[in-house]
Amino acid sequence: MTQSPPPSDKVHPAARMHASEYFAGQIGRREFLTRATALGVGGAAAYSLINAAQPATAQPAIKSGGTLRIEMTVKALGDPRTYEWSEPGNQTRGFLEYLVEYESDGSFRPMLLQGWEVNEDATGYILHLRKGIKWNNGDDFTARDVERNIKGWCDTDLAANSMASRMGGLIDDESGQLRDGAVTTPDDHTVVLTLSTPDVALIANMSDFPAAITHASYTGGDPFENGIGTGPFRPVSIEVGKSCILERATDHPWWGTEIYGGPYVDRVEFIDYGPDPFNWVSAARAGEIDLLYETVGDVIDVMDMIGWTKTQTLTAATIVLRGNQNAEVDGIKPYADTRVRRALALAVNNAVLLELGYTNRGEIAANHHVCPIHPAYVDIGAAPFDPEQARELLQAAGMADYEHNLITIDDDWQRNTGDAMAAQLLDAGIKVRRTILPGPRFRQDWTSHPFSATQWNHRPLEIQILTLAYRSGTAWNETGYSSPEFDRLITLANSIAVADKRREVIRQIEQLLREDAVIVQPYWRSLYNHHIGSLINAERHPANEIHLYKIGFAG
Repeated sequence: MTQSPPPSDKVHPAARMHASEYFAGQIGRREFLTRATALGVGGAAAYSLINAAQPATAQPAIKSGGTLRIEMTVKALGDPRTYEWSEPGNQTRGFLEYLVEYESDGSFRPMLLQGWEVNEDATGYILHLRKGIKWNNGDDFTARDVERNIKGWCDTDLAANSMASRMGGLIDDESGQLRDGAVTTPDDHTVVLTLSTPDVALIANMSDFPAAITHASYTGGDPFENGIGTGPFRPVSIEVGKSCILERATDHPWWGTEIYGGPYVDRVEFIDYGPDPFNWVSAARAGEIDLLYETVGDVIDVMDMIGWTKTQTLTAATIVLRGNQNAEVDGIKPYADTRVRRALALAVNNAVLLELGYTNRGEIAANHHVCPIHPAYVDIGAAPFDPEQARELLQAAGMADYEHNLITIDDDWQRNTGDAMAAQLLDAGIKVRRTILPGPRFRQDWTSHPFSATQWNHRPLEIQILTLAYRSGTAWNETGYSSPEFDRLITLANSIAVADKRREVIRQIEQLLREDAVIVQPYWRSLYNHHIGSLINAERHPANEIHLYKIGFAG
């Protein structure tokens, strides 16, 4: 069973327009499913709109039991609203669930929700909760739980709360909190949202990893210490940098078993082998793990050779190299000057960064953070490469002799990409040195480094990533970019449900980001993982999510 198809007259008008785009060959199936299901069209109904059969749910037999051992960085946990990386979401996803789940085929399917409805201009949402769900302490899961979590998402006073930047239509501008009347609960299983401005990305944002639903007793800190959730697992222990362990909850039935199947394994162990990928290979050879969270660089070929099963997915995951426009270094703000930022971008050939940084396992990007697989992408041409002009701009800015310090995390591909950029800057006559930081040290200040590289996850909609990363004053705005024109355009883009109509606004945004030289964004990543071969449903997810209830060993 999945979300019930709505009556034909309840299908959102924009979804029908997206179906027309699909039949005209303007978009692919994945893009169509993302757009239609975000607007409340159930999975079966979405497939029927394009005269396609929903993929069969039959799969190889999965046996019950066993311990699933996953190689993954184990990070410190805090309030889910402040999660900044995918790993903490995976560490708690076994017991802290989400209203909506993003699927590998591009669709959004209801989890704690039974379904949702969206009005024509995306200013009104009705969320229908599943009945019969209980928290693992025996409490009923109700609309009040959803209302309380949304209120927390809207709290702009909480440092690093990225959910606040996704809930703008529900927030009161003066108080910075949930607006009076924005959320109502007419009964225990219905939540009505009334937005002040249209927002077609709201459902997509509810599926992202900081949107985990917490219990009324949770007041912050490590969710393992609270331990209350609606999911099929219970937290056991966590030791940052070493391991994170969950076990199947046996004292109460999970609501999802009859609907989606699972859980299958008895125990999940996330094991941290450090940033060196060849340590992961050693662990695989020694039989210490069953699944790699991510396989990168030359290790992809090595894991193929030792006989592990490879899976891959096309995504909008990427890396961004940027100067922070607010950062002060030795009494100056070097990256507040657009000429300096343009010089850095002009000195870099993105194709070289793809080759040397990511062994050509991806696609060249164009310095505006909108991917060809995004619904409203516009091709505005390749990013220009002109080292001579770069030198001229730095001379004009009085920064020809300035030495830049490019900071990256100490891993494989991000370090290599930084090295490749530094080499090109040196070739262009631009002074630069490299600083490579261990993961915890880099992540501690990732938004405030003066000049650094950061990985960004796949987001299904271009308006999601643009809002998160570049709107003025948001928690994840690592560039320090503050442009009234960008803010105006992204607000407008969020109000346009039909991607074809949104495309002109996105074109203006792409051009603005490039003209303002906000980022060097060289390539889109293909993502890979490997598993031992006997796992079912362990394929690489485009948004780095691990849905533990789905994974089991072949029966």
